[in-house]
Amino acid sequence: MTKKGFIKTEEEIAIIREGGKRLAFILSALRDAIKPGVTTRELDQLAEKLIREGGDIPAFLNYTPEGARTPYPSSLCVSVNDEIVHGIASDRVLLEGDIIGIDTGIQHKGLFTDSALTVPVGKIDDAAKKLIKVTDEALAVGISVARAGNTVGDIGYAIEKYVKEHGFVIVEELGGHGVGYHQHEDPHIANYGDRGQGMKLKPGMVLALEPIVNEGTRYIKLMPDDYTFVTRDHKRSAHFEHTILITDGAPEILTLRQ
Repeated sequence: MTKKGFIKTEEEIAIIREGGKRLAFILSALRDAIKPGVTTRELDQLAEKLIREGGDIPAFLNYTPEGARTPYPSSLCVSVNDEIVHGIASDRVLLEGDIIGIDTGIQHKGLFTDSALTVPVGKIDDAAKKLIKVTDEALAVGISVARAGNTVGDIGYAIEKYVKEHGFVIVEELGGHGVGYHQHEDPHIANYGDRGQGMKLKPGMVLALEPIVNEGTRYIKLMPDDYTFVTRDHKRSAHFEHTILITDGAPEILTLRQ
């Protein structure tokens, strides 16, 4: 990605904004479909159906990220309990008390957006409620400092500080990224860092911020499917993600859900 590629044109931003609204609608529908007895494959099928009904393309399906040996086989990443990110849809049945991260992206008129949230399955325990709440709030904290003139280090510093203050840990190996022309672009946006360090934010940049938070150890393991990351201590993990636009003032959340 060239330096020029970090800044989207007004025409491109309008398309990405429209794609973000479509993606927000899809994730809201998926959130409402989550309940005990549903399989992760059923959620994936619903995601693909909704994406294609809108005339768009599932960004994740058959996507091969750097280092992967095979394309990703689902339209929706489904990560349950100790699964951190990139879980693959299957016949796994969701149970009362589970938590599930759902993450998807779409290609709308050739441009990409990306968003995720973690959802309770039925009634969950208080510790899980706190994990989800703090992770969601950490995303809001990160977005609040994503302003022109600040840096990606400012975002990471703010997110990690908030997460640590509430007794959880950041997954250091995974984070946010630029998005728009491709599913993943520079800059990488770690959920930790030093204030004032890293790339400076400029109006017209489109970023996907994604706090990824564990309730136990920060250490992770990649499963044999080459995609699913799990916590090494098998405690739970949560993540939230929004695609945002850097402006001359407050950042604009392009995937804001109703």
